[in-house]
Amino acid sequence: MLSSWKKSHCAAFTVVFCLLFTLSGLAQSGNSASITGTVKDSTGAVVPNAEINVRNAVSGFNRTTETDKSGQFTIPNVPFNPYHMVVSKKGFASSVQDIEVRSVVPVNLNVALQVASSTATVTVEAASDLVENEPTFHTDVDRGLFDKLPLESASSSVSSLVTLATPGIAADSNGLFHGMGDHAENSFSVDGQPITDQQSKVFSNQIPLDSIESMEVIAGAPPAEYGEKTSVVINVTTRSGQGVTTPHGSISASYGSFGTVNGGIDFAYGGQKWGNFISANGLNSGRFLDPPEFTVMHAKGNEENIFDRLDFQLSNKDSLHTNLGFTRSWFQTPNSFDAQNATAWSGLVVDNGGLGPDGVPVGPADQRAQIRTFNIAPTWTRLINANTVFTLGAFVRHDQFNYYPSSNAFADLAPDLQQETLSQDRRLTNAGIRSDVSYVKGIHNVKAGITYQQTVLDENNKFGIVDPTLLASLTDSDGNPLNCLDASGNPLPGTTCATLAPYDLTRGGTSTLYPFHGHTDVKLLSLYLQDAITKGNWSFNLGLRGDIYNGLASHSEAEPRVGVAYNVKRTNTILRASYARVVETPFNENLVLSSNGCADPVLNPLLVCLTNGVTPFSPGWRNEFHAGIQQAFGRYLVVSGEYIWKYTHNAYDFGVFGSTPLTFPIEWHNSKIPGVAGRVSVPDFHGFTALFVFSSVAARFFNPQLGGAGAVPPGSTTSGDITPFRIDHDERFNQTTHLQYQPWKKGPWFGFNWRYDSGLVAGAVPFSDGGDVDIAGSGLTPDQQFQAGFFCGSVHATPTVGLPDSCPAGQFGSTLVSIPAPGTEDDDKNPPRVAPRHLFDLAVGHDNLFRGDRYKVGLRFTAVNITNKKALYNFLSTFTGTHYVTPRSYTAQVTFNF
Repeated sequence: MLSSWKKSHCAAFTVVFCLLFTLSGLAQSGNSASITGTVKDSTGAVVPNAEINVRNAVSGFNRTTETDKSGQFTIPNVPFNPYHMVVSKKGFASSVQDIEVRSVVPVNLNVALQVASSTATVTVEAASDLVENEPTFHTDVDRGLFDKLPLESASSSVSSLVTLATPGIAADSNGLFHGMGDHAENSFSVDGQPITDQQSKVFSNQIPLDSIESMEVIAGAPPAEYGEKTSVVINVTTRSGQGVTTPHGSISASYGSFGTVNGGIDFAYGGQKWGNFISANGLNSGRFLDPPEFTVMHAKGNEENIFDRLDFQLSNKDSLHTNLGFTRSWFQTPNSFDAQNATAWSGLVVDNGGLGPDGVPVGPADQRAQIRTFNIAPTWTRLINANTVFTLGAFVRHDQFNYYPSSNAFADLAPDLQQETLSQDRRLTNAGIRSDVSYVKGIHNVKAGITYQQTVLDENNKFGIVDPTLLASLTDSDGNPLNCLDASGNPLPGTTCATLAPYDLTRGGTSTLYPFHGHTDVKLLSLYLQDAITKGNWSFNLGLRGDIYNGLASHSEAEPRVGVAYNVKRTNTILRASYARVVETPFNENLVLSSNGCADPVLNPLLVCLTNGVTPFSPGWRNEFHAGIQQAFGRYLVVSGEYIWKYTHNAYDFGVFGSTPLTFPIEWHNSKIPGVAGRVSVPDFHGFTALFVFSSVAARFFNPQLGGAGAVPPGSTTSGDITPFRIDHDERFNQTTHLQYQPWKKGPWFGFNWRYDSGLVAGAVPFSDGGDVDIAGSGLTPDQQFQAGFFCGSVHATPTVGLPDSCPAGQFGSTLVSIPAPGTEDDDKNPPRVAPRHLFDLAVGHDNLFRGDRYKVGLRFTAVNITNKKALYNFLSTFTGTHYVTPRSYTAQVTFNF
């Protein structure tokens, strides 16, 4: 793959590759630290074989180790969080204390055990370890929770986990989720490596769930170390083999509905100074992507991935850590009935038995895609002194997306959606260097850092026209016909039609598709300084970030961040408020096409451009405010809630080219996003745990469109045209309730999910403005009417027979879309939405069927959508089109642990 890169790639990554060859081992994760200490008795003698247990009742983190013969212990790779630690030894009274892990600076403890007869005791305030005196709203999830969480998607398991376990998330199709009212303004920090490009399975391959130890999902005002896409920041701590002196691992295999087969293996081994964790798995499914029909057609796919984490402690001060990963996925683009049953040429040719203009049978659409992703990320950590740690890391991540059209180009025609056939070879390579210094002393926890990233974009797309009506339908910027065809329907010389004619396959155009080649380097330099200050009951986060962006446009800005929290210890209440100024960088996927395509005489009409110029993207900037509360009730219930208000200049969304996976960024004048989100947790109560997360987030965007394909350039409209509308990731309310019960530790368990979604904003549907509903005027095919569940009185649309051209307002409705009552539709106040849905999932299992000690056999059964609810994720969404939720499906899995 390296041989195909251009010379400019090599120049950009020279420093990174030098580091890769220099740093041959691994270090402490950027999102975790180690807890070390020494245990002694009252005389000062060391205590060997004392048990140390560290846990967080809310996240589910629970680790246990023992002291060695010198009384020392180490628990590596502990995610940032508060913890409850218990040290016990037979003959001694247990020592109990609460500790905080908030920096990569190791936590070093000295523990003194009193003999059992001593009257000395350690008291801990009730519920003190359930609340966090932290200004930033976030959710912590450990493997103890998500190991037993029923997940809908096997191919996008990380997305499913984030959607189900964290508040503020609106679920979408194909592994996509919308965080806090934004489209894909989410970023990952994997062991400190920033990943801000989209991670849904139609853009990139996600990291495997098997590789994750724990996650912290930040939905509050982000600290200064996080930038670009910050509506939701997902801090991932990967699994490590360090400290695993006895090899441990598992082998699993599963089979389920739609012929879904999944197999995997993971293995961890190491010592106190080194470790290796590796996981590999493969998936094959007949429903890889969410289709536009409840019936599954042409939706096969497979995925293979491998992840390896290496850790090595070079000395008492130096450690090295490297993440290595590769994933390949191949999948079909699911067909609608229109695309699958082409008995006629998509309805345009009726009497020739489905023959195209070349006399060849059209057949079903057969669009496919492949994504290959690799990632290399080494990190060196230097312990300067007991209070200061220096970190230097590098990373290279590469995505190659290939889209293949149907072998018969005319099968790609989709009525009212796609008038072209196209192919795509898109490559995104992100490389960079990051460095930071962490200092912990007294009331201060200071971190200063710098990150340089260079993202190389190569876009290769080819287009051909397969709709015989396209040229005749072209209009000018005022909507008037171009009249560029003669009486016989042939293009007139010197017109737009003549420019397009060579690529119109329906009019004898050449078999060569029109090529578009785009390339750019996007450079970003980020600097930040932050301090988390704890003084008495107060906690402050103070920070300043600076981003210097240089892509197709340039922008630089200082971004202050501030947060405050107060701990009312008497009532176990945390009050918090925060503010952040954030620069939002443009999406990188097809950035060049969207910015420059309208200046291309061939692409301009195909992209429905309203201008003939270049419309490069300028980074947006956002002011966001948060206010929240966290409250513990006793020791078995904790509630956390947040109010959010975000105002963004130059707000981003995505457009899509027909019904293809060619998506591109677009930019709107501004957006206003208010909302509330919350979480209710029941920590372990005699084997029972519960989690309830919810949100209500509005996504109001404002015209005009400023950048991207089809854009109206700034200044071309008046301020009176700045009108609001709800974007298709606006949702009034959603919630997930997860219940989990395991009566005894070595017995069976069960997990249950209830997910409710009030419905995302839908695409254009017919509605009544007071009179009859004009169904014919909507332009929807019978199949699209069927997908939406439309009916007129007792007549329901079918895939081949639509509703009458007109329907009385009182008789028109839908079983799958909420249509505004006659005369009430408003793009801002009352848009059409996907109908509300309740989905229920269940998982039951046993982790040690035969009660083995070293070798354990586990069995698990999962049922998704157990009521077989027929429901939509979205309908004619600007970005994703139409997709259904997963029908009822079952999976059985067997696991061998060693």
